Amino acid sequence: MADGVGLSLSGIVLDAPDPQALARFYQRLLGWEVSQDEPGWVKLRSPEGGAGLSFQEESNYVRPVWPARPGDQQMSVHLDVRVDDLAAAGEHALEAGAVLADFQPQQDVRVYLDPAGHPFCLFEQ
Repeated sequence: MADGVGLSLSGIVLDAPDPQALARFYQRLLGWEVSQDEPGWVKLRSPEGGAGLSFQEESNYVRPVWPARPGDQQMSVHLDVRVDDLAAAGEHALEAGAVLADFQPQQDVRVYLDPAGHPFCLFEQ
């Protein structure tokens, strides 16, 4: 809680043209459960607790470009996912429907794109 004001992060929301489809991807990737599913909105929750991951319909959604160049749709957020085995997690991400990004800025991190184009990083710790 922030200085007694009562603030705590409850979730992260990603815009998508089809929130149900994107939620199914992240459900396969992370193994999280659906806690809310209604038209235009899906929320996943981690079995370990903590902030959830939600998907909101955006009819004017424009797929981000990674890496963006001047004039491209910029990404506004990306997810960092800690893994035990980078190679195995990368194969799992591909099987779930991710695409390995062409641009890889670091050797110990792999950047993937979800089906709506949001970048996410897998890394070992």
